[in-house]
Amino acid sequence: MPRSTAAAPHKGRGATFDPDNRFAPTRVEAEDDGWWQEDVPERLATEVREERARSALSWNRSPDLPFDRSLNPYRGCEHGCIYCYARPSHAYWDLSPGLDFESRLIARTGLVERLREELAKPGHVCRSINLAGNTDAYQPLEAERRTTREVLALLLECRHPVTLVTKSALILRDRDLLAEMARHRLVRVMISLTSLDRDLKRALEPRAASPAARLRTIEQLTAAGVPVGTLIAPVIPGLTDHELERLLGAAREAGAGTAGWMLLRLPREVAPLFEEWLETHYPERAAKVMSLIRQCRDGEVYDSRFGKRMRGEGIFVDLLEQRFARACRQLGFNTPDAWAAQSLDTAAFRPPRAQGDLFA
Repeated sequence: MPRSTAAAPHKGRGATFDPDNRFAPTRVEAEDDGWWQEDVPERLATEVREERARSALSWNRSPDLPFDRSLNPYRGCEHGCIYCYARPSHAYWDLSPGLDFESRLIARTGLVERLREELAKPGHVCRSINLAGNTDAYQPLEAERRTTREVLALLLECRHPVTLVTKSALILRDRDLLAEMARHRLVRVMISLTSLDRDLKRALEPRAASPAARLRTIEQLTAAGVPVGTLIAPVIPGLTDHELERLLGAAREAGAGTAGWMLLRLPREVAPLFEEWLETHYPERAAKVMSLIRQCRDGEVYDSRFGKRMRGEGIFVDLLEQRFARACRQLGFNTPDAWAAQSLDTAAFRPPRAQGDLFA
């Protein structure tokens, strides 16, 4: 029996339905004929399958990104953030970007071995690896699999720099490795903040760490000597934009030295998922939010052009830029000293030993 495509909230999940896989040759539409009745389970269990990694690093040439390589231990993300721009990628594995993305996960095995092989290649040029560029490397599955920790241990061994963006307090488990990497100028961490409103956060990012836990994470990593910044993302017009200054102030008080922001992105299937989420959780704001989003995207819900997709354009975006810049100046974010403290060393890289090489 095909998985239901009907919209229905599930406790602890962000998406309310599974949109069709855009690559599937057929589509299923639910019709109420008055006979079939199906009770929607209150909770949706997480399923995990394994995929043997054929390579470790993914490469990009995007001018919008400050890195050209990334590594992703997991496909899909149990955090369940309704706005996640990575949701459409789940269609490549014959799964839906909706509930499947947050409940049917793929754990990549053999990843550390593949990374060791790639770093040992004679032509490898050492530049910072972003961990992870698609889904959160510290999502709940990492507590069991520990792949991210193994990757960090290898990068420390061969003195290879890495950047991390996460909204999980699980990163504190690895502060011993991160502190040692920081001593060698090999790591920079960005903690993502979306809202200080706990109720909004629970609906928007159901299985991510609470706002208070993320601020404690900034504080404790800073205390361990790890350079930490904050990423206010996504800024959602009409829903979270009023919190911009408060979020920056809280992050600065916790010890963050640098800050950035990104506008909400709604590529492909994310747009209908987000609109359905709005109608379910914030129906009184839905029309205003979508109107503001279109004002920032030249009348569309999304603009994929480089230079526009992360920030948007228009009067509303200009006001956000001004507010962000002013708050950063007042709070002391992004000073030359702060950026210097987060600079990474690529000169100390030493290729890892091959597995089983006793004479290297």
